Amino acid sequence: MNDFAGKIAVITGGGTGMGRELARQLVAEGCNVAMCDVSEAAMAETKRLCEVEKLPQGLRVTTHVADVSIEDHLKRFRDELAEQQKTDRIHLLFNNAGIGGGGSLFTNTREQWERTFNICWGGVYLGVRTFLPMLVAADEAHIVNTASVNGFWASIGMNQSHTAYSAAKFAVKGFTEALINDLRLHAPHVKCSVVMPGHIGTSIVSNSRKVQSADGSERLNADEIALTRKRMVAAGVPDADKMSDEDIQAAFAERARSFLEDAPTTAAQAARIILDGVKAEQWRILVGEDAKRLDERVRATPEQAYDRAFYESFTQEVGWRLG
Repeated sequence: MNDFAGKIAVITGGGTGMGRELARQLVAEGCNVAMCDVSEAAMAETKRLCEVEKLPQGLRVTTHVADVSIEDHLKRFRDELAEQQKTDRIHLLFNNAGIGGGGSLFTNTREQWERTFNICWGGVYLGVRTFLPMLVAADEAHIVNTASVNGFWASIGMNQSHTAYSAAKFAVKGFTEALINDLRLHAPHVKCSVVMPGHIGTSIVSNSRKVQSADGSERLNADEIALTRKRMVAAGVPDADKMSDEDIQAAFAERARSFLEDAPTTAAQAARIILDGVKAEQWRILVGEDAKRLDERVRATPEQAYDRAFYESFTQEVGWRLG
């Protein structure tokens, strides 16, 4: 697929972050976009940004509220886009939606754990299941599944559990790699890629909190404050056990800000790398120099990948301040 002009793209998680930037850059190349998200307001802003420059005549940008972990939501999304985009086929599927949370089998609830897993993995699986007939109906098509460096390295540091997200991203990576031959055998005109970003500047920290709590608030509730304080104590934050609730709120807000604003790769840069990778038919798209360096290190010394020395030397090299 050398260009996206005149094509139809489906993007999950199109309200913010990489999903928003994928939509903006695809529209700029003349691609029709149908996006879903749990936030109607966030998608409205994405659509507004897409339309800042006057759209070419006939180009369509449609928004659809859907939770990707619920199959009926995705089926409704599919049916709405078929009607609104006036099509029975799509050319690009970006299974991009994801959240964090549910990192520990010990300190998080089963509901939090499975919420993360069902969005980050289930949303990819159900997305492919739901839209595969429309992809096959096109003359050429490409599936793009967003995993993470946590799809080959199940950690964000020595002092924080990260099981739900990592398990989901390993599943996405394995599923997409297995799709390569499945598609070759049964639909050779459909390609696929697994995207493995490093630290990308997105709102995933604050967005994940909103989705997990289902209250839409920027502020932590009492249980979340207690869990955050416990994590900070475990991480060795000085006097974390003596911090007030408002201090904990401020620390969480700063973490969300830093993840978004201090990342080595912006969401716009990430989207450009992904789209260039699709054009080049790369089945494996590493996003960010930190992702490339981590991949090299894990492959070189896999048995040391979860040792403290490995993590500390890597974060010093790439400037990560996570975990």
